[in-house]
Amino acid sequence: MLNWHEEAKKQWDDFAEKWSENARDMWENGSRKSILPFFTEALKEGAKVCDLGCGDGYATMKLAQMGFDAIGVDLSEEMIESAKQKLHDSQSVQFIQADLSNLPFSDGEYDAIMAINSIEWTENPLHTLHEIKRIVKPNGVACFGILGPTAGPRQAHSYKRLYGENVIMNSMQAWEFERLALENGWELLKDQGVEKKEAKLSKLSHLPKELQQAVSFMWLFLLRKKA
Repeated sequence: MLNWHEEAKKQWDDFAEKWSENARDMWENGSRKSILPFFTEALKEGAKVCDLGCGDGYATMKLAQMGFDAIGVDLSEEMIESAKQKLHDSQSVQFIQADLSNLPFSDGEYDAIMAINSIEWTENPLHTLHEIKRIVKPNGVACFGILGPTAGPRQAHSYKRLYGENVIMNSMQAWEFERLALENGWELLKDQGVEKKEAKLSKLSHLPKELQQAVSFMWLFLLRKKA
């Protein structure tokens, strides 16, 4: 039987060095460059923010530089170690190794969370969504990024389920995540796509949202926890 937690931890530990090499470019110039502007528009000055699935902590440190009280969480010990090594002495950012489905925080501890391409890697996304909701204050916000159907990581990690092999990625669609969230205590504030190079979303705005999602690299959701 697959131990999802241990296998996910192992795979991300193994990938930590490669991820760290590319993280800065992803957040500054690549597929993640629009995420922080999209997210932080909804945050009050000094908001307490938890970055769930923080990887090497690049975005967590960017949030701290923007004046937010930021903490990063990742399942991978190697990712967390990489994040700590990048910290400057003047930065008061904390990084914690933990499972998103069992977070070591109090109820309502955070004003906001960010979870980019991370809930898909949990064994039970609904349970994880409830756990995330638990640590967010009433009327607090959450930014989720869900990979598009043809995104490379989805192709690399979920396809072999069709051969009956155990995989550690829940290959949900953006519309499925939105429905799951809206049925379980969240309301949608706004959403937008992250385009693939081959599909300019600005030229596809006349299409229904589901079709835009089908050709996107990632879809971003900003949700508010219902009081």
